[in-house]
Amino acid sequence: MKDKTAQDVSENLPAEQQFPNKLYLIPIAGRPIFPGIFTPLMISNNNAEDAKVVEDAYEGDGFIGIVMLKDEVEKPSVSDLYKVGTVARIIKKINLPDGGVNVFVSTMQRFKIRKTLHAAGPMVAAVEYIEDEEDKTFEVKALTRALVSEMKEVSENNPLFSEEMRLNMVNIDHPGKIADFIASILNIDKTEQQKILETPNVRQRMEQVLVFIKKEQEILRVQKKIQNELNERVEKNQRDYFLREELKSIQEELGIASDSKSSDYKKFKEKIDAFKFEGEVKETVYSELEKFQLLDPHDSEYVQVRNYLDLVSSLPWNDQPFTDFSLTEAEKILEHDHYGLEDVKKRIIEYLAVKKLKQDSKGSVLILVGPPGVGKTSIGKSIARTMNKPFYRFSVGGEHDASNIKGHRRTYIGSMPGRIIEGLKITKSKAPVFMIDEVDKMTTSAQGDPAAALLEVLDPEQNVAFRDIYLYLPFDVSNVFFILTANTLDTIPKPLLDRAEIIELSGYIDQEKIEIAKSYLIPKNLEKNGLGKSQVKYTRKALSLIATEYAREAGVRNFEKCIDKVNRKLIKDKITEMESAGDVKSQFAKQKYVIDEAEIREYLGKPVFDESQIKQASVPGTAIGLAWTSMGGDTLLLESIALPSEKGGLQLTGQLGDVMKESAQIAMSFVKRYAEEHKIKDAEWFEKHTIHLHFPEGATPKDGPSAGITIVTALMSLIQNKRMKSGIAMTGELSLTGQVMPIGGLREKTVAAKRNKIKTIIFPKANERDLEEIPALVKQGLTFIPVTNAQEVIDLVF
Repeated sequence: MKDKTAQDVSENLPAEQQFPNKLYLIPIAGRPIFPGIFTPLMISNNNAEDAKVVEDAYEGDGFIGIVMLKDEVEKPSVSDLYKVGTVARIIKKINLPDGGVNVFVSTMQRFKIRKTLHAAGPMVAAVEYIEDEEDKTFEVKALTRALVSEMKEVSENNPLFSEEMRLNMVNIDHPGKIADFIASILNIDKTEQQKILETPNVRQRMEQVLVFIKKEQEILRVQKKIQNELNERVEKNQRDYFLREELKSIQEELGIASDSKSSDYKKFKEKIDAFKFEGEVKETVYSELEKFQLLDPHDSEYVQVRNYLDLVSSLPWNDQPFTDFSLTEAEKILEHDHYGLEDVKKRIIEYLAVKKLKQDSKGSVLILVGPPGVGKTSIGKSIARTMNKPFYRFSVGGEHDASNIKGHRRTYIGSMPGRIIEGLKITKSKAPVFMIDEVDKMTTSAQGDPAAALLEVLDPEQNVAFRDIYLYLPFDVSNVFFILTANTLDTIPKPLLDRAEIIELSGYIDQEKIEIAKSYLIPKNLEKNGLGKSQVKYTRKALSLIATEYAREAGVRNFEKCIDKVNRKLIKDKITEMESAGDVKSQFAKQKYVIDEAEIREYLGKPVFDESQIKQASVPGTAIGLAWTSMGGDTLLLESIALPSEKGGLQLTGQLGDVMKESAQIAMSFVKRYAEEHKIKDAEWFEKHTIHLHFPEGATPKDGPSAGITIVTALMSLIQNKRMKSGIAMTGELSLTGQVMPIGGLREKTVAAKRNKIKTIIFPKANERDLEEIPALVKQGLTFIPVTNAQEVIDLVF
């Protein structure tokens, strides 16, 4: 059969005569098709029923009903269709090679499904045709002009509207068809298009379409604004890019280095690529790198991102192999760097031996505890030398801000990483030796608790993924060898102590100070002051005089200051004499000097300590005790007097802590009972006398139970009116029944006793095992008497 032509369609007959009362229905899933449109319609080879409908219609009168589906279904029926559709006439049919059919249809008029004749396969319905209403009113004419005018503006600004569409819109002479045509080409939701299709009133239809045109104009306006902004940005970026490329070419021609940003980006990229990051670290770092590339150097965030990348690229991310070391060489280094401290050296060597056996670079935590000036910091340096590792030291004394340990947030101006990450950046090693000084002097404030921040750093279960707040990436610090120093353990939090091995360093006796001065302090100070190694010599008596009268503290810092003072005054005196002779330096270099006791007294002046300051129990009611302080051991002079009183009792002065006050009460109770049992004093005497017990150096706080037997001795001396024997000092806690309990710090107390010319030390028998840890040099010339009860003490001292 021949294809029908357009002339067959254009019959000048009324619609009710031209269109059939029943139609085959073609469901469409896309958008509804409006009347007055010539459009292709594709029927796929999967839909045999629709193909059959097209074939039958084409063989017949050529009319089909096109209706939109409410929802997409595999096998639709009439109930799945909207009630209003468009009648169309098939103009041409083309059979496709794959079995499908492509037809060109001319849509003509709206219809409404009145009755279902065949619900499915193929769908047939009785229909009634919908005529346009109110299509010739004055308002419709005005709306027609408005639609055409507004659509011209839309089509001019939208390249998707072709010239043919514009001509068709102008040439349409019926208002309803203009509204239908515009509704079909606007980007409107299909349900809204269906509502327009179902509106027979032309005026209402045109008003709906005009609203959608206005929305389209607003969308186009915003789109144009966004497009213009993007174009401006792209044009600026392109212009900047071409200018930068041109600048690079000029710089290359002139032999000038490229801009710093490109150079930095290339440097960061090379370093970061070499680390071969994975997971979270890779994602975060490359994100920052990309941001750095896009940022303008004048942007406020540029410096922040650059500093962050500089830190990341400077940290030692990759694992480092175990650095082997020689234990023999380690012993030599420790012996060379430090005199004495035999127990400390042995424990360090034992520690290093375990690490050598394991061939493990996993870090450890040591706490070196001792008075100032005994060499804690220098021991840390020596450990780093023995292990062939870089050394980094920082102090947390007085630290009150946890951010200095764990870093600051990058959002703050001037933010920086914490001390741990900063130290790793400086040492460029993943397994350095870190020395954290003065951990006993940290404080808590509103900025956090630095001690708590250190817990994560030092805990081997947590520090494998330590997160600095500035870096905020997991970093393994478990290979760091941490060495902490403190003067006392009392103020260090217990959780921090649990994570560390404690090594205690005691003070030096005079003989040790002299040897340290000869081997370390004098050579170091001669070099510092520009003197030759053997140009100035100190006699042993001169050094002994400094130790006994000018530097009697536990450490050697004041000893070193005295030597420095002597050398400076010597240089000043000799240069003053030589100035008139010309070349001072060459003359001075030829001279050699010997410093003896006379020069020491001349240069250092009046002694800080003298024999009169050595504490002695020279009158009844006094006793010499031994005490431990954070500055080392010390001797303690107790004084007591009895004052007539109606109430009796015990009065205490000298800044005593609660434990020491309780010790004094215990001693007083014991002495009362002892005096009554041995008929030394009766109860009436104690009721009529107040005993005043004073601990001199009243400005110094004192606490602890180890003065128990010393208080008993002072009180027994008072009530018996007897002096205790000279050259004796004691330490020991007293129980209420007179038992002598063990104490701590015996080594430090022994050093203090020797420094103060004590010959005999009374101490608890339970502490006899501690004597083995005291070097023979310290014990030399001393007599140690262990006791178990207060009666033995009384028998020994009177």
